[in-house]
This record gives sequence, C-alpha cells and structure tokens, in this order.
Amino acid sequence: MVKVIDNIDILLTNDDGIQANGLKTLQKAVASLGNILVLAPNKEQSATSRALTIHKMLYIEEHNENVFSINGTPTDSILVAYYGLLKNKNPKLLISGINHGPNMGDDVTYSGTVAAAMEGTAFGIPSIAISLATWDNFKFEHTIPIIYKIISSALKKKFPADTLLNINIPPITTKIKGIKITRLGKRIYNDAVTKHTNPSGKEYFWIGGVPSWEKMKGCDFEAIEQGYVSITPLHLDLTNYKTFDYLSDWEEEF
Repeated sequence: MVKVIDNIDILLTNDDGIQANGLKTLQKAVASLGNILVLAPNKEQSATSRALTIHKMLYIEEHNENVFSINGTPTDSILVAYYGLLKNKNPKLLISGINHGPNMGDDVTYSGTVAAAMEGTAFGIPSIAISLATWDNFKFEHTIPIIYKIISSALKKKFPADTLLNINIPPITTKIKGIKITRLGKRIYNDAVTKHTNPSGKEYFWIGGVPSWEKMKGCDFEAIEQGYVSITPLHLDLTNYKTFDYLSDWEEEF
C-alpha cells in the first residue's frame, strides 16, 4: 500500500527516467535544502510534452526511501505525486530535470521536462525545469554548484502567478560566466525528418537531427553560446493578446 508522505519541501521528477544520471545529480545538488520526494517515469519519456495516460492503469514502485517511479509520463508523475503521495499538500518547490539535452526555444512545447514544471505550476507549486544544453558528453557534476545556488535562492522567492522557470546550463566544455534572464529563441529545423530504407527494402522516416537557431538578441540560445546559464520565465497563459484587435472583426461576421 502506498503511504502518504508528509513534510516534503522539494518534489523532483524528469522525463529521462528514474535511472537517469541527470536526476541523480539533481538529487545530490538539492539534498541539503530540505526533505526530498522523487517520483519519475520508470523509463525514458522524452518529447512527451504534457501527455496524460488515460487508457491504462498507473502503478508506482518504491526504489528507496521517498524515491518512486511510475509507468507513465512526467505529467502523470506530478498528478500522482500531488493526489496520491502528498494528498494535495504542495511542496515548497518542484524541480524537473536535469534533462539530458537542451530545452530551448520552440522545443519547450515538446519537452516532457518542461511539461512536468507546467503541471506543477498549474497546481500552484513554484516549479523549475533544468536542462543540460548539450547533445553529447552528458557530464553533470559541474552543474551542482550553480543548481544549489539557484535553488537556494528560489526557495526564498515568491514566484509570479502561473509562471515557471526554464533553466538551461552550458556543457562541461564551457566555463560558466554567470546567469542571464532570457527569452525563448527560435529554432531552425534542418533535416528534422529523414527518410531511410530498412534491411527488407521498406522505406521509413526518422525524426531527429540537431537544431540550429536564429541569431536573436537576449534569447536562451545566445546565452548558452556565450557561456551563461539561461533562465527563461514561462507563462501558462498562451493567449496572444496582440491579435485581439486584428481578429475582432470576425465577431461581426458570425
């Protein structure tokens, strides 16, 4: 039987799975900052965005004290943690990560890492998504000091309503110069879908490739390229208020 867990300060999750080195590093980084609960997918759930599991039963498995996995998505993890383990008691902070790869620009809409932070924000939990901005050489130890410093500060601050922080940290090959508060950049899709032939001669498609980005002042891509940690505030309200006047005449036509 799953027990109710009290007095949790920080809830951790990810989209790379319970065994991911990024999650283990995140646990190390924040271990001294309060009582920790971990609930993460039992396998990789990258690019699942804010998907919910509604056609199968969800089970959680305990690995260590206050460390659990679930056979679902990052968003499932937050829902089950909130309703099943915490019994509607919000922790002080939710952190999703450390993602194995960047989550910048348009890619935040695909990201399971960012989606978990969105779900936490929807519950009124101050939430942060953290990613390592590299496509290879996933070494995380250098992120511990900067994560500790950021999270220590975040625990003392009041987050704006419906706002989460999306953080990307440069790879170990880059000297970290500091942090920059950024906006989302714009991804350029180069060969995002490629066509191949399998051994039996049947064609198939593969979604992938390494993106490039537009040169935009003050964006997350620029900060990472210059050796800074990028912190981008994201808002749950996706409404484009600037188009209200532009579209207002449609009301007259119907």
